[in-house]
Amino acid sequence: MTPLEAARARLERHIDAQGMKHTRQRVQILEAFMRGRHVSVEELLRDVQNEAPGTGAATVYRTLKLFVEAGIAHERNFGDGQARYEPAVEDEHHDHLICTDCGTIFEFEEPEIETRQSQVAEAHGLSLRSHRHEIYGTCNRREACPRWPRS
Repeated sequence: MTPLEAARARLERHIDAQGMKHTRQRVQILEAFMRGRHVSVEELLRDVQNEAPGTGAATVYRTLKLFVEAGIAHERNFGDGQARYEPAVEDEHHDHLICTDCGTIFEFEEPEIETRQSQVAEAHGLSLRSHRHEIYGTCNRREACPRWPRS
């Protein structure tokens, strides 16, 4: 099952459990959402409006909140004052490096960090269930950085 198919099934179960209506607009938003990473409401709205021009910002915002409730999305705030959303793909984990100059978000996986944080939690008597690791810095590749402001 693809991540999109899994997300669609999870959304259908959640909508049924909440007694809500199934709408084509939610499916269109889900399809656009699952194609991206770390999207804001505005970014997703632009993508959705290419396929469904009548879709409004409030609809996208409410639908993203529904995705979070259904376990399809994670809401993230990387310190720029704007909520961003990323797909919650089962059995997938990554951490984030965030450029404070341009806002680019890089995903990474580091087994040594994963091992060490489990050891630290255990040393403090904590049974680790989840974590969120964000590292903030400035891009060393400013010219290659896709969001660096050009003069």
